[in-house]
Amino acid sequence: MAKKKSSKVSLKKVVIDAILDKKGNDVVSLDLRKIKDTPSEFLIITHGDSNTHVKAICDNVIEETRNAGFPVYHSEGQKNGEWIIVDYVDVTVHIFYRDKRDFYALEELWNDAKATKHQE
Repeated sequence: MAKKKSSKVSLKKVVIDAILDKKGNDVVSLDLRKIKDTPSEFLIITHGDSNTHVKAICDNVIEETRNAGFPVYHSEGQKNGEWIIVDYVDVTVHIFYRDKRDFYALEELWNDAKATKHQE
């Protein structure tokens, strides 16, 4: 039986731990709560070193959040593994292949958000 979700902050922690378990690179969370008209409250961004690595990070995030009682609202990009988005409504996870992360530069786009780097 899945555990009952307790808060958005715990969802954020489950996602970050799942990313770090699969050695996601340069894990950053952006707190968008103080910015008007944002797509979610938190963006969590990471990248993998290959398409296989990107997909493995994604699979682990989905599995660990499901086990913790947080169902995925929407996801896309798993087929090519260059930019996968996993949407939990209030938390959105972006898992990039390194070149795509550099190209889209989400951290720069949301540079007015409070950024936190996460490491093991």
